[in-house]
Amino acid sequence: MAPTPIAAQDAPVQLSYADLADLGDSSELVIRAQIQRQIVVEPERAPGLSPGFARLYIEARTLALMTGSAPIGESLRYLVDVPLDSKGKVPKLKKQEVLLFARTVSDRPGEVQLVGPEGQLAYSPELEARVRPVLAALASPEAPPTITGVRDALSVAGNLAGESETQIFLETRDRSPVSLTVLRRPGREPVWGVSWGEIIDQAARPPEPNTLAWYRLACALPQRLPSSANLSRVPAERAQAQRDYAFVLASLGPCVRSIRRD
Repeated sequence: MAPTPIAAQDAPVQLSYADLADLGDSSELVIRAQIQRQIVVEPERAPGLSPGFARLYIEARTLALMTGSAPIGESLRYLVDVPLDSKGKVPKLKKQEVLLFARTVSDRPGEVQLVGPEGQLAYSPELEARVRPVLAALASPEAPPTITGVRDALSVAGNLAGESETQIFLETRDRSPVSLTVLRRPGREPVWGVSWGEIIDQAARPPEPNTLAWYRLACALPQRLPSSANLSRVPAERAQAQRDYAFVLASLGPCVRSIRRD
């Protein structure tokens, strides 16, 4: 079976957008399935098993493939760690429906490996309704790229007191260009936007909360502007670049997660 089995959890009461995006972004397959059979793995054959958990070998029936291009059969097999109940017993999962966030296992047809501690979630129509638009956004040809850091930042003062423009260029996994622009004008509130491409759009606006574009920024940008990325040499302009970066983060708001990331 696939190595590193992981913990199964019921869906948290308030599963955040970032939680769903984390799971979807890490998955090769997202599958709705029904558990048909469970076998407890002997503790001596379950390295790394946490106290209060049991490791299960699961056989499940595929109900729907929500995303993924890999071939998938009518039956699935995987390992999962589940918490014991209040009496210290292994819960009975047979006939329960679940959403599996998984990867294929090379040279082992019919086997999958869950992507993280919440790679198996208890299915509900409400959970599916929230997951589907996230998966659609991730699969879109226009999906924003994964942000990996800040490359450069430069703030330039304008001709008027209180006028400035800061441009922040981001690093991405696929090396596609992404930039942030912060504009300050005397007597006006500062504005900022994100440009997903070579052309820096002065009319760009911030992404809407709880969208994939928001997630790419809010959940990936470092909490402080790296000093090495700040290209401004004038102390006042360096300080302005730092303030504008902080302004962007405050505007985005926190990346709230209710499940842990490994």
